[in-house]
Amino acid sequence: MMPLTIGKHQIPFPIIQGGMGVRVSAANLAGNVALCGGVGLIATAGLALNSPRYTGKNFFKADAEALKDELRKAYEIAPEGIIGTNCMVAVSNYDDMVRASCEGGAKIIVSGAGLPMNLPQLTADYPDVALVPIVSSRKAAELIARKWHKNYKRLPDAVVVEDPDTAGGHLGEKLENIGTGDYDQYATVREVKEYFHDKWDTDIPVIAAGGIWDRADVEYALNQGADGVQMASRFVCTQECDADPAFKQAYLDCRKEDIGLVMSPAGLPGRALKANIDNVRAHDVDKGVRCPSACLKKCAYRDTGERFCIVHALDRAQKGDRDSGLIFCGTNAWKADHIETVAEIFDELFGEIKYQQVSGK
Repeated sequence: MMPLTIGKHQIPFPIIQGGMGVRVSAANLAGNVALCGGVGLIATAGLALNSPRYTGKNFFKADAEALKDELRKAYEIAPEGIIGTNCMVAVSNYDDMVRASCEGGAKIIVSGAGLPMNLPQLTADYPDVALVPIVSSRKAAELIARKWHKNYKRLPDAVVVEDPDTAGGHLGEKLENIGTGDYDQYATVREVKEYFHDKWDTDIPVIAAGGIWDRADVEYALNQGADGVQMASRFVCTQECDADPAFKQAYLDCRKEDIGLVMSPAGLPGRALKANIDNVRAHDVDKGVRCPSACLKKCAYRDTGERFCIVHALDRAQKGDRDSGLIFCGTNAWKADHIETVAEIFDELFGEIKYQQVSGK
């Protein structure tokens, strides 16, 4: 396994810790992943909640400032680490959170839940920040590349290819197309690599995301043409994960059949623990809770009262509310059977390679 180079940043091990909001992957998890030699990502969505900067009326201002706080704390853990952010295109303050990422020192911005067409414009004053869109198809990669090259004279520094059949959280595919058996993640990885090589004469890293759990999965992904992997669910049941112990226990308790698809008020399908979804809806609908922050560009709950307020449902889950909190997860979450450390995960995934690097052999 070779080190991973994204833009101007060399990552010792070819792994990105996926972004998990709200505050499931914040400073502590991202900092410790970076300390171990991977890319640690802070999920930017909803950071205002649980921040002392939030008064209940200043969500957007507090959100940006809370992100800078998390970046600062992550760098205190890993001063030389590769720390970045995951920015959702679907949120109302996307532009501000991208700018706050740059101002706070993020080295990499991974962006999905929509196509990040204006990301280069937002980061123009920070040319060293690597830009990494998330796609699920070659077509989406082509759209982004053409737009970025035409308008901003640049291409992505890497691309994450996310498998909608296995990944957790918001998914970049229509609900009816998920789980049909037609999607081939690694064919898509190879198609995206081929596109950038043939069309743009460049070999940017293509990262496989979704369904990655252990060393065998990592090795398979690399053997199938991926340059690295993004893992999220595996890092939930770590001592360093920023979520409440009850959130982690939900992973430890879940079975394969407990994991399924829900529709987000953002208009995107998402994968989560599904048993309590009626309680998630009832918490807001039955209590007549009105949209508190207008955090999404498009929101069925704000506009029509359908579904639930997602940022607060995720926040409740992160705080340990397993009854009415929405717990996002990938299809492999049921494999979690103990609490471990981030370092122990790296030892399992890369142990022999780490020894070779240290010993110089």
